[in-house]
Amino acid sequence: MAGAQTPIALRDALVAQPRAVSAYVGEAFVSHRGEPLPIADPATGKVIVILHESDAGEVDAAVRAARHAFDHGPWPKSGIATRQRVLMAIHDAIMTHADELAALESINTGVPLAQTRGMHIPRAAYNFKFFAEYINHSAGELYQQEEGFLTLVSREPMGVCALIGPWNVPLGLTSMKLAAALAFGNTCVVKPSEMTPLTVARLFELMRDCGLPEGVVNLVNGRGHVTGAALSGHPEIDMVSFTGGTETGRAIMTALAKGIKGSAMELGGKSANIVFDDADFDRALDGALLGVFANNGQMCLAGSRIFVQRPIAERFMEAFAARMRNLRIGDPLVPGNELGPMINAAQKQRMRDYVRIGESEGATLLAGGGSVTGMESGHYVQPVAMLAQDNGARLCQEEIFGPFATFQVFDTEEEVVRLANESRFGLAGYVWTEGLGRAHRVAQALRTGTIWVNTPMVRDLRSAFGGYKESGVGREGGRGCEAMYTEIKTVMVPVAERAIHKLGASDA
Repeated sequence: MAGAQTPIALRDALVAQPRAVSAYVGEAFVSHRGEPLPIADPATGKVIVILHESDAGEVDAAVRAARHAFDHGPWPKSGIATRQRVLMAIHDAIMTHADELAALESINTGVPLAQTRGMHIPRAAYNFKFFAEYINHSAGELYQQEEGFLTLVSREPMGVCALIGPWNVPLGLTSMKLAAALAFGNTCVVKPSEMTPLTVARLFELMRDCGLPEGVVNLVNGRGHVTGAALSGHPEIDMVSFTGGTETGRAIMTALAKGIKGSAMELGGKSANIVFDDADFDRALDGALLGVFANNGQMCLAGSRIFVQRPIAERFMEAFAARMRNLRIGDPLVPGNELGPMINAAQKQRMRDYVRIGESEGATLLAGGGSVTGMESGHYVQPVAMLAQDNGARLCQEEIFGPFATFQVFDTEEEVVRLANESRFGLAGYVWTEGLGRAHRVAQALRTGTIWVNTPMVRDLRSAFGGYKESGVGREGGRGCEAMYTEIKTVMVPVAERAIHKLGASDA
């Protein structure tokens, strides 16, 4: 695939000859061809990928390759310098092919090219660089408090890790799992979403020249109930890391419980975005728009529940709706466009359905909700803003996963904390206020894993990221991934001779 192709030319080439994507087992893409699944470009509706689904047999081959590489290969016992060289080689390969990968990501997901090239692909590369640096400073523990003993605590690779990525940020989020699992010496079987396989498959092509031993990384493709179920239920995996919907996460955890396997789940969200009347109005408005509409609104940490304090509520909602109407909707490959299509027809219909649901619950449509004229071949929708009357309404409690903002008006700090916490999710939250004390009080009171104060979403990979309640189990980030992808071993060694009680040695 020529890196010099323009994004439009690359799309045209994929339409003319849809790319076949298959599994990667051991050190090569396999010749076996499972059930072909056509994958369409969400912007045009034209088929760009023929995905060959991995059945249980193909999943078994991939897991066994990873198991053999872990039990008998050099990677788990390799030195830190070796792992760092490989991780940095992958980083460099991603950055060398960043333009191509960004174009593939935009074509496959519908996310505007400015976002995939500016954020998603650099983040995917940085994941490998970060963990290459992190493992150089990872340390064990030594305890000397027990008289006469040294107690050594070390971390060892977990084993065979099943890494199941999402469709909304396929390379950026799947690479986080892969970089961390590899850094700590594990072997892997990766399953990207069947809807967005292009960039992960391309990454596997690039990794072939980065120094990984045979069997350390393996790729399977397919739907959750076929490929995903075979992978999460396989007896030879040691853990599953999954990013996706809460119901799918619950099903995976149920399967893992049968084998007492570990899991890390980053699941759904319905994040509160709280705007107090003392906030920097323009900054809060910019942040709220970005928090709902970045990545086409299809992100689990979207600040889609916007709470605005009454004195500024009417002005804020009017300004939000006006800016929303001016969003440039169109082909994600065209520079300047800010909102692309939904991933598929089901997500497009979901947006329409929730407008009707909201109106049936007494919510007021502030703006949006119509069709996008002239773009009927793709899954384009107008973004939506609605004013809800009841925090218990479906509009306020269910994850819509699209460019859909739900407003509520509040009066007091105590009231908005209560409303924000009345959710089965707890992934992220946003607080906009010029009051330092208020910012800390609200941040401490919110039952959510990550809170951004006076800023839209940013990630520091040194810190933990994950959710409370039904938003997940476990944390990603430096220490979180170290806990996720390693086992802890304790070794006690006597440093002074100690008498051992001699059972059965006494004269009867």
